Amino acid sequence: MKLFNVLLMIFPLLSTADTNNIKIEKQRPADFVDIKQIIPKIQIDMRYFSEHNFVGRRIQGYQAPICLLTVPAAEALKTVVTKLLPMGLTLKVYDCYRPQTAVDDFVKWASESGNVLMRTEFYPSVEKNKLFSEGYIARRSGHSRGSTLDLTIVPINSTIPFYDKKNQQVSCTAPKSQRSPDNSLDFGTGFDCFSPLSHPDSQNISAQSKANRLLLRSLMVAAGFKPLDTEWWHFTFVNEPYLTTYFDFPVQ
Repeated sequence: MKLFNVLLMIFPLLSTADTNNIKIEKQRPADFVDIKQIIPKIQIDMRYFSEHNFVGRRIQGYQAPICLLTVPAAEALKTVVTKLLPMGLTLKVYDCYRPQTAVDDFVKWASESGNVLMRTEFYPSVEKNKLFSEGYIARRSGHSRGSTLDLTIVPINSTIPFYDKKNQQVSCTAPKSQRSPDNSLDFGTGFDCFSPLSHPDSQNISAQSKANRLLLRSLMVAAGFKPLDTEWWHFTFVNEPYLTTYFDFPVQ
């Protein structure tokens, strides 16, 4: 009887894995590159290597502040920067390839109901226990396939501000002048802001923020990326080479 129960538990899991055709790969493929090698003038602000993120500490799996992407995605992104440079602008990435270990770290954090260290800035208007049901956190991320990234537009001659965790937190939905310092153009909210205001088509932001979102979206779509309807900063390369493979090697 005990063996029968064990088999009932095991085989449905195997069936689900086969049906979804999902693979977890621990080895880094040769076509994952450091984006700086392809686009020297891009800025790197890897938030999950830092304490400035919705968890409030470095996320597991991030061992260096490096943006890794598949070569096709990196080459496509280069065309966007090429178009921005004559405007005195460039791209800044907040996150690129994300190991499954990091995704699992997010899931574990979401189960810790009392850990709301960064709520005031990143999720001031949503209960932590609703982050899954409302789609802000998932157990699988396209970032783990290596062709999805989070990014913004910044002036080419700007520098990434120092983050001081001792400063009082301000909501990511507050006016840009009040939010945590960021050299990004104003997109209406901060990065990783768990709010409907982060939806690219939100009408409750300034005209300038709408224009900045349109610029970013237009350039990324023209380069072969598709946007996400809930996050203005999130894009996936349409012709990504690893559609069903999720990777779990560290960022280093």
